Amino acid sequence: MIKNILLTPFQKFVKTGSMAGMLLFITTILAIIWANSPYADSYDSLLQFKIGISFHDFELRKPLILWINDGLMAIFFFLIGLELKRELLIGEINTLKKAAFPFIAAIGGVTIPIVFYLILNQNPDTVIGWGIPMATDIAFALAILSLLGKRVPLSLKVFLTAFAIIDDIAAVIVIAVFYSTDVNLMLLFYGVVLISLLAVFYYYRKFSLEVGIIVAGIIWFLFLKSGIHPTIAGVLLAFTIPIKRRINIKSFADSLASISNSLVGSSDEDEDEKHLLTKEEIKCIDNLDDLSVEVRSPLQHLEQKLHKMVAYFILPVFAFANAGVMISSSYNFDFALIQNIIISLFVGKFVGVILFSYLGVKLKITELPFGLKFNQIVGVAAIAGIGFTMSIFIDHLAFAGDERSINSVKLGIIIASLIAGVVGYVILRLSSDKDTGTQ
Repeated sequence: MIKNILLTPFQKFVKTGSMAGMLLFITTILAIIWANSPYADSYDSLLQFKIGISFHDFELRKPLILWINDGLMAIFFFLIGLELKRELLIGEINTLKKAAFPFIAAIGGVTIPIVFYLILNQNPDTVIGWGIPMATDIAFALAILSLLGKRVPLSLKVFLTAFAIIDDIAAVIVIAVFYSTDVNLMLLFYGVVLISLLAVFYYYRKFSLEVGIIVAGIIWFLFLKSGIHPTIAGVLLAFTIPIKRRINIKSFADSLASISNSLVGSSDEDEDEKHLLTKEEIKCIDNLDDLSVEVRSPLQHLEQKLHKMVAYFILPVFAFANAGVMISSSYNFDFALIQNIIISLFVGKFVGVILFSYLGVKLKITELPFGLKFNQIVGVAAIAGIGFTMSIFIDHLAFAGDERSINSVKLGIIIASLIAGVVGYVILRLSSDKDTGTQ
C-alpha cells in the first residue's frame, strides 16, 4: 500500500514526461519544416518581433525568441529547482546509497562528452561550446522508454530520472559559472539579498504565492541586468519554497470532520431550493480553503501545478522557437562543429555512462539498482545522448550572435539525439526480449 502511494506520483511524472517528449518531437519537426519552407522569412520575423514595455527612461523590449529563452525558460529552471530540492531532501538522491549509482553514471555522462569535445575541437572560436554535449533531455528520454511499455521496469525509469536530475545540477552550475559574462556584482548582490529575504519570510511566515510572484519578477530582472543568466534565478528561487506541510493528515482529518459537522448542522430542509450560502456556511467554506492550503506541501503543490504547463506549453514553445534550423546544401554550416557535437553528445555520453557505471560497480563504490541488468544500463547510456532542450539552450549562450555556429550546433544536436533515441530503443527492446520482459 505504502509502495503504491509513493510510486503513483512518480508514475504520473513519467507519463507527463513521455507525452511532453512526443510533443517536443512534433514541434521540432514543425519548426524545421517551417524554417525550410518558402515562408522561412516569416518564421524569423516572428521570432525577432520585439515586445515589451517602456516608460520615461525605462525600457524592457526584447525579441520574442529572447522572451522565450530568458523568460519562459526561467520557469522551466524553477521547476528543475523544485525537483532538485525534493530529490535532495526526500527523493531518489536523498541518501548516499540511493545517489551513488546515478551520481557516478552522471559524472561519466558529463565529463567524457566534454573531454571528447575538447579533443575533437580544432577551432579556437568554437571551444566555448564545450558545455553543449553534457546534458540529457529527460522529456525525450522518458518518451523513448514509454514506447517500450511494460518491457521497461519502473526502476530503470527511476534511475534515468535521478541520473538526469544530477545531470541538470551540473548543467545549472556550468551555466552560472562559465556562461555568464560582464557580471554586475551590485545588481547580483541585490538579487541574492532578495532571495535570502524571501527564504527567511517563507520560513517564519506562511507561504504566499502572490508575494513570491512579485519578488520573483524583481529578482528575475536583477539577474537579467546583472549578466548572470536569469534562469539561474529560477533555480535559486525554487530552493526558497518550503517542502514541509503546516499540519499533518490526522489534524486535517479532524478539522475536516469538524467543518463537515458544522455544515450539516447549519443546513435546512429547503437546501435544494437555496442558492446562496449563509454567513456560517461561508465561514466553514473559507476555513476549508485555508485547511486545504495548510495540509499541502507548497513545493509539491507548485511542482504539480507547473509540470503540465512546462511539459505541454513552455518546452514545446522553446523547441518550436529554437529547433528551426535551415537544412540546405547552400547553407554555410560548420561541418567540423556538427561532427564534433554528434560524436561528443552521442558517443561521449554512451561511453561515459557505461564506463563510469561499470567501474563504480566493479570497484564496489556503487551497486546496480535492484531488478536491473547491465544491458539495460547500456540502453539508458545510449538514450542519455538525447541532449535536446538543455543542449540547445547552452548553444545559444555559448555562441550568442554567431548564427553559423548556433545553427551548426542545432543540426548536430538533432542528429545526435535522433541516433541516440533509435539506438537506445533498439538496445532496450532487444535486452527486454532476452530477459522475457518480466523485470
